[in-house]
Amino acid sequence: MSYGELVRENSGHKKSGPKMKQAFSFPFDLSVRGDPIAMSRRSDMSKPPTPAPRDAPIVAKKEEAAVARAKILVSLVLFLSAVLVGLGIYMIGVEQDEQNFENLFAGYASEVSTVSRQKADQLFRSLDSFAFSISSQAESELRLSNQRWPFYSVPEWSQKAEKLIVDPSTSKDPQVILAPIVQETDRTEWANYIQQNTLSWVQESISNEGIDEQYTIDGVLNSTVPFIYELDAANGYQPTAISRSGESLPIWQTYPLKSDPSVPYSSVGLDSLSATEIADLYRVTKQVSGPTIGITNMTLESAGVTVPASHIMQPIYDTTHSGTAKQMTAVVLYRINWLTYFEDILAGGKGVVLVLRFSCPSDTPSIFSIKMNGSATAILDDSDLHDQAYNHLEYSETLFDPEIDESQVPDGVCVPQLTMHLYPTQEFYDSIEIFVSPLEKASILFAVFGLPALVFFLYDNLVGRRQRKFMHRIAMQEMIVSNVFPKAIRDRIYGRNAQSKTNLDVTAMDSFDSEREDDAPMAELFPSTTIVFADISGFTAWASAREPQQVFILLEAIYGAFDTIASQHGVFKVETVGDCYVAAAGLELGGAIAPADHASAACLFAHDAVNKMGEMTRRLEVTLGPDTADLDLRVGIHSGQVTAGVLRGERSRFQLFGDTMNTAARMESSGERNRIQLSQATVDLLTKADRSHWFISRGNKIFLKGKGNMQTYWLRRTAVQRSKSFDSSDEFSVALADETDYDREATGKQSSSSDLTALENVADGMNKMERLVEWNVEVLTSLLQQIIASRSGDVQSIEPLSDVEKRVGNHGATILEEFVPIIPLKRFNERELRKRRRAHTIDIGEEAKSQLRKYLTIIAGLYKDNPFHNFEHASHVTASVKKLLKRIVNVDEGNGLSSSSHSSHSFDLVDLAGHSYGITSDPLTQFAVVFSAVIHDVDHPGVPNTQLVKEKTRSAQIYQKSIAEQNSVELSWDMLMGDEFSALRACIYQTEDELKRFRQLVVNTVMATDVVDKELQALRKSRWEKAFSEETRVEDDDDDNVVGEDDDDGKMSEDRKATIVIEHLIQASDVSHTMQHWHVYKTWNEKYFQECYGAYVAGRGETDPSINWYKGEIGFYDFYVIPLAKKLNNCGVFGVSSHEYLNYAMGNREEWVRDGENLVREWKRKYGGGEDDTDITVVC
Repeated sequence: MSYGELVRENSGHKKSGPKMKQAFSFPFDLSVRGDPIAMSRRSDMSKPPTPAPRDAPIVAKKEEAAVARAKILVSLVLFLSAVLVGLGIYMIGVEQDEQNFENLFAGYASEVSTVSRQKADQLFRSLDSFAFSISSQAESELRLSNQRWPFYSVPEWSQKAEKLIVDPSTSKDPQVILAPIVQETDRTEWANYIQQNTLSWVQESISNEGIDEQYTIDGVLNSTVPFIYELDAANGYQPTAISRSGESLPIWQTYPLKSDPSVPYSSVGLDSLSATEIADLYRVTKQVSGPTIGITNMTLESAGVTVPASHIMQPIYDTTHSGTAKQMTAVVLYRINWLTYFEDILAGGKGVVLVLRFSCPSDTPSIFSIKMNGSATAILDDSDLHDQAYNHLEYSETLFDPEIDESQVPDGVCVPQLTMHLYPTQEFYDSIEIFVSPLEKASILFAVFGLPALVFFLYDNLVGRRQRKFMHRIAMQEMIVSNVFPKAIRDRIYGRNAQSKTNLDVTAMDSFDSEREDDAPMAELFPSTTIVFADISGFTAWASAREPQQVFILLEAIYGAFDTIASQHGVFKVETVGDCYVAAAGLELGGAIAPADHASAACLFAHDAVNKMGEMTRRLEVTLGPDTADLDLRVGIHSGQVTAGVLRGERSRFQLFGDTMNTAARMESSGERNRIQLSQATVDLLTKADRSHWFISRGNKIFLKGKGNMQTYWLRRTAVQRSKSFDSSDEFSVALADETDYDREATGKQSSSSDLTALENVADGMNKMERLVEWNVEVLTSLLQQIIASRSGDVQSIEPLSDVEKRVGNHGATILEEFVPIIPLKRFNERELRKRRRAHTIDIGEEAKSQLRKYLTIIAGLYKDNPFHNFEHASHVTASVKKLLKRIVNVDEGNGLSSSSHSSHSFDLVDLAGHSYGITSDPLTQFAVVFSAVIHDVDHPGVPNTQLVKEKTRSAQIYQKSIAEQNSVELSWDMLMGDEFSALRACIYQTEDELKRFRQLVVNTVMATDVVDKELQALRKSRWEKAFSEETRVEDDDDDNVVGEDDDDGKMSEDRKATIVIEHLIQASDVSHTMQHWHVYKTWNEKYFQECYGAYVAGRGETDPSINWYKGEIGFYDFYVIPLAKKLNNCGVFGVSSHEYLNYAMGNREEWVRDGENLVREWKRKYGGGEDDTDITVVC
């Protein structure tokens, strides 16, 4: 079977055969916010779908099938019986409840109708009596005074009108109005009358109503219009003398008395016929010679809502004698509020809708809906809003009907009629108390039927669950075995053979990890396989500078991607040993696959794995920090026979043995970074498959331990590019590279790593510097999130701090003069910490994020192109600071600093007792330290401060001491204070105290990186002794040293320790390469040598630094690095990292003692072309 046929056969759910990678879990989300190339997408690194377990063997018998059918029949009969009986009871209950509902509503509706009609009858009788008394009294008084209507004022008006009011309103407008009929010829005379007689009835009303006399009199008299007027809408509703001819109906006496001084005129003299609805009422009243009712609106001042109201017009005649011709001389206007009218009518019902309908059209709505909830009422709308579903329960009643023969009414005159219509609502229905609802009755019946059924099903479920657990266990065992073992071994485990593929041998599974002597080992010889060893070059050194979580993030991401590639090529993942990935091709189908095909598959897997490695490390560098992209894959491939089987015992597993494994391991260890080395056996298989263009000779033979000299080959990565599909002949699509690349590899010249890196960077659209900037952006962003989360509110503008920002700085003094021995830090507040928001949910804003990225890009550009003091080294220092900050622990209880699982950069800082001296309590402190690490070598000239003093540079003349450090702070701070970074600064600080503390932390931290100045070093040493001597530690222990106490001495001692710890933290990070893996130390030491030697060659150094560089490094370890590491350990806040740094420092010193002299000679040849073994100690 060809490899192409195998791939097509396995393209279904068994696409690549069972692989161990399918049990791989990828629990971390490596996506980074703000990454322009969308790195670490889960789709690139996710595991393939886990295969479904194989179909469990069929164990049911015919009897079991019959039992199952009987259970279904019994269940169906029980269910149908319960449904039919329950449905019948439910329907009967619903009908009974509906009838009760209708009867109850009819009773409430009848009650509302009766009471409302009685109130209406009483009101109209009262109005009729009121009008009759006025007519009778006026007739007598006018006769005696020889006067006539309309020149008449009702004596004791306020007292009489008050008796008429049943439901006082909160409206400012009067409810009862006396309006005489004034003929056109009497208008002038009546105007004079109101001016002469207003005071008398107003004073009388004031006395009766108990209001401010002078205030009301002045208000009414001063605002009374001296003529009959109407309101001119076109002129802002200003009073205007009426111009129309005919009768007028001016307002005269009112109750209650209007006394609103904000209205510039009184209602006295206002012609009420100017209102359309009053004019219509007047016309009907004259026609029917009796009271009429109209519709209007009124606004309740207290509630601010518009409610329906009506005007009732009651005529007043010139005589009360029957049998005498009567003439209507005045009217009484009475306004009624329908909302209050219907209050207290319905005693207990809730949710009754009352619809009022007026028969005559009007400018205002003639239909209103009022909701009645017991004694309370509420307006719904000026339309009919009752539920149409209850039309059949409508209850209507006429409240007002003049009962006039309409044939006597002229055309154009509408005789008003008022009716009310009552409807129930769903709320009314729900308010009815039902002892047992139909649904409850049906539920009880279901329970009676369901209890025996439940017992039956419970028993059946127990039996079925036991059976399912047994079958699930078998299925899961088979799935696990399928993921761990190739097919041939799986068949042996399950006791399968060529004739039977379906019967599962459970006893074979039970004996899987058995140690019984009569069980033959599960092993098999595979005569032709291809083994791949892929090792991550540089991993150990890289991991020494990383947190444990970051190490596993890298391995899980890379190995997960390799698992996916192995699945695509039909390669079996054997195991992972540390940073080495072991895979094999040719184990599937019992070794029946053609040898050439499994060799091709292994080569393609290795080719894609190397490419994927470069792609992922570049992406992960933004997440995991500097040097991640420098990791490469070193791959070795060898073909031959292997013995494979299950090594039984505790934690049994599948393993491969044989010389092929040893040779493949040697091929990997003797290979080169980013290259794939092939053995002669693998090359022979590729040649047979007509793929000789895939490899080139390495050149001379190489010596392999235990193998002697061997001829090996390189896989031509630039010549073989696998297509995503296969052609009809099952051959791979191969694209040749250009002749230049081909010739270079053919002559045995390796492509430089810089060329490959350039190609990879172009592919990703981001170079190394941009990736470092992006990583620093993410680190600082996570700390800004912590700062914002610690505040009570959101980010505010810092415009009020503009003057403070101008004052904070080194104006008139050097930055070194700002250095203080003790920085007062923010005190630990447990209550504030508990209220702190989750940092990962905070969004610092796109503007602030963009400004941070811009700022760091400029900072990176300000770093000079030095071999050592460059932006890459600053990022390396930042990574160490970040690691140490995250390792800060409680010295008494050993509680580690917790980290958020939402981001590898998120610090959820928990300071349980303040024994981190306040560092972990304040995110601003941590941000300042990390920020200082980023900027501490900005614009570094590549020579020591002493050389700058000798050269008398401008910066040396300004600062004199700690020149490079002060220059870095000044440049970085001045740029941060620019207007283009205002949003970024607003995230960092919000108050003057925060700004000053941030500045002081930056100054102290950066100044601490000057380790050459003897005066500063002596000061730090004395402060350390004072803070961390045994006596001080005992005293602090006695005082418990708890943050938040009112002891000022204790607070100062704590701040002193925190300041010193921060300084030593940055110092240790600045030389962290000396306390990390030997390879890291050697790399950066060489870069430092290159920088110092380059300065010497350029004439910026008096002594050749290669002279006794060897002894100088030993002294540096003995007198600075190792004591510093011990201090980190003694201060007791850095947990296991302090031990790690000390152990690496001791180990690196020993390595340097052994190999340092050879390395210095090598570097001297590399950068200077000569040797000099003279021993002179020089510190560069």
